[in-house]
Amino acid sequence: MARDPNIPDAFDVYTMVLLRRAPDAPAMSDEDLDDLQARHLAYRAELKRQGVLVANGPLGEQSDVAMRGLSIYACDLAEAARLSDGDPSVQAGRLTYDVFEWWVGAGTLAFPGVEGQVGDRRSMPDD
Repeated sequence: MARDPNIPDAFDVYTMVLLRRAPDAPAMSDEDLDDLQARHLAYRAELKRQGVLVANGPLGEQSDVAMRGLSIYACDLAEAARLSDGDPSVQAGRLTYDVFEWWVGAGTLAFPGVEGQVGDRRSMPDD
């Protein structure tokens, strides 16, 4: 069978993390939540300074209000999970996360503020 012409010859594969509100998130005072949010943002800013967190931000309107934020990492899935485990909001039980690969047609996305390659260039395996 011929390859579908709508499938790109090459993909850039990115490591993604979707932050979610934990279903059993502990109740916290407004003051404690503000402090936790400041530590969460500082942690993520440090990952960005280190070059391992390429892009991230909160989600606005969405079909599932448990979805809180999305990030693109310049590392493999295991390292992204390890780094996500270090997030103060994850450690406090307020957030949980999903880690996955996102396959995008090669050259679709650019990260002008990032030095070096983000993601891996791959081809879709033929079945």
